[in-house]
Amino acid sequence: MATCPQGHASGSDDYCDVCGTQMAAAPPTSNAASNPAPVAEPAAESCPICQTPRAGQFCEVCGHDYSSAGSAAQRGHPTLHPEQGSASGQGNGAPVPLLATGGGARWEAVTAADRSYYEKVIAEGGPDADAVAFPPYCPERSFGLYGDQVRIGRRSRARNLEPEIDLTGPPEDPGVSHLHAVLLAQPDGSWMLVDPGSSNGTQVNGKPLKVNVPVKIAPGDRIHVGAWTVITIREGTP
Repeated sequence: MATCPQGHASGSDDYCDVCGTQMAAAPPTSNAASNPAPVAEPAAESCPICQTPRAGQFCEVCGHDYSSAGSAAQRGHPTLHPEQGSASGQGNGAPVPLLATGGGARWEAVTAADRSYYEKVIAEGGPDADAVAFPPYCPERSFGLYGDQVRIGRRSRARNLEPEIDLTGPPEDPGVSHLHAVLLAQPDGSWMLVDPGSSNGTQVNGKPLKVNVPVKIAPGDRIHVGAWTVITIREGTP
């Protein structure tokens, strides 16, 4: 089993199946002169938007989704298969459709600070736990769900990254990655959530998400990211 540059054991030899990092090429042997000339390897895939070398399903600079990079007909809504058992807190009965495109957003993501989640994170410890303070004032903010994908994270001018749900603040949650998670619209009008490999993980209704394993979400679901941020999926106004 190969080992990626981040130290993960990977069953894949091109991209790490744990964190998505591109696997390093094998080092050259010392008796290269006696070996036949190596066959040239194909060039590494680059992001069609910003030309950054690929390191996983999502570009770590601009957030481009490689799974939607096929034909124009395929770019609309990539179909993903969630893991068994939805993380949704309202999973009984038929799923409630969420409007993905066109008109006004029927559903919204509302961000706020969650004191109980913050206390749980601090109690679990960590190298920076003592330096993270709970914000004394953090007003709710609402973000409509539009388009094919809605990125969750913090704005980065250096990476030319502006997530649709921008948690830069103020106040700023230092535990949120620049590209922390992504909401993906589905052909049936529903949405899925995927964590492409954030530093501190993502939870839906208290259940941690596995990296690059999408789960379906529904109105009422609570998404926790960072040290104290909660994102609640609600019915919005068209």
